[in-house]
This record gives sequence, structure tokens and C-alpha cells, in this order.
Amino acid sequence: MEIFGYLASVLIGISLGLIGGGGSILTVPVLVYLFGLDAFLATEYSLFIVGISSVVGSFSYFKKRLVNFKTALIFGVPSIIFIFLTRNYILPLIPAEVVKVSSFVVTKDILLLLIFAGLMILASYKMIQKTTDCVTETSDLQKNNTLLAAGEGSVVGILTGLVGAGGGFMIIPALVNRLKIPMKKAIGTSLVIISLNSLIGFFSSMNAVKIDWKLLTAISSIAIVGIIIGSQLSKKIDGKKLKPTFGWFILVMGIYIIIKEVLF
Repeated sequence: MEIFGYLASVLIGISLGLIGGGGSILTVPVLVYLFGLDAFLATEYSLFIVGISSVVGSFSYFKKRLVNFKTALIFGVPSIIFIFLTRNYILPLIPAEVVKVSSFVVTKDILLLLIFAGLMILASYKMIQKTTDCVTETSDLQKNNTLLAAGEGSVVGILTGLVGAGGGFMIIPALVNRLKIPMKKAIGTSLVIISLNSLIGFFSSMNAVKIDWKLLTAISSIAIVGIIIGSQLSKKIDGKKLKPTFGWFILVMGIYIIIKEVLF
């Protein structure tokens, strides 16, 4: 199964490089079902894999001046704060056995996977629905947009802290539809936000788990190759056209996780 896991790691990077998000939503299922990690450890590994891949992917957008650093800070600072709080104070409070219904026990791992599956279904909806790309960018964020970006960043931080996903599926629509940032610049800015969120989240909680650096480095390296491929493909392929197809794939995976964890 690990062979399929490494192949899937390429897809994680390609998605991040091509559409600025979505790849991170694949990382935890790949680590759990193909590499056999428990859910909590998978969320920790996911933060590093997504973070380091996004750093590499953001370089090409930075060179093209397709990163809005002001927005990245406004969005990213609240995210980082809430990731730290979630990883270090909220997750440890979740008991090993959350609830027991007859013979069915909802463990911490199952709860995290069910939350993740719900997040995948939400992500699929965001990817499948049509979005309007704005061709103009306001020079300064208005006060209400600044608060909106900070609020979105806080929500992304909580979700990233819980399940190890970068939150690109939430960041991109917020940047494009609400903050009026063009799609290409939104992708570059999203990658910067994701890299900051994920890596700071990883290093702030890495002492809570035992890290297999050999495995983590191997998966991350393959994901980095994928994001380089995705960044190159973005020059020739419109990522927006691929988003709905990827969204349906994510939807099926989310439903699969719920069925597997609840019924089997």
C-alpha cells in the first residue's frame, strides 16, 4: 500500500501547485489508509508535508509577483494563533474514547477522521460550485474586508489545527470572491498562508509525537516534486477548469471515510 501512498503524494503536490489548495485535503487520508498511521499522527505529518510543499510552490508565484503579502499577514496571523491554541490546548483535551453508543465506540481517531470527512465534503462543494474571478484588485483592503479576512483566518487556523489541512479550499474563495484578488495572485497568496500555517503548527506541537523523519522526508520530497509539476502545469492549464473534477473526487473520498469509520 505504501507504493500507492507515494504515488498519491505526487497528486498532493500537483493539486497545490495547480489550484493553490485541495492537495492538503488528500494528505491525511493518504497517511491513514495507505501508510497506516493513526489519525492524530497523520494530522501532525500532514502539517509538515503541506507546509514544506507550499513553501516550494510559492517561490514561482513570488518570482512572478503573484503574492499579496499584506493579505497573507492579515489572514495568516490569526490562523497561526488559532493553530497553536488548537494543537496545544484543544486537541489534548479530547479523550481517547469520546462517546460509546451500544457496541460502537467513537474514539479520538475516529472523531478526527469524521471531522476531516465533513471538511472534505465542504471542500468538495467549494470546488464544484462556480466562482467568479475578479480581474481588478483594490489597492487597500477596506476595514470590513480586513476584519473578514482575519475572521476567515481564525476559522482556517482552528480547522488546520484539528485535522492538519491547509485550508486552501476556504482561503481561495475568500481571497477571490470577498477580497477581490485575481485568481493567479490568490493562488500564490494562498500558498504563502498555507506554508506559514502548516509549518508553524507542526513545529509548535511536534514534541507531542514521535516523528519518523525518514518516512516524513520521503513523502515530503515526492510532494515537492508534485508541486513543481503543478506549478509548471499552471502555466498551460487553467486550474479553475480542473477544480470541479477534483471536487467530485474529494466528495467521494469524504463519503468513503464516513462509511468506513462508522459502518466497518
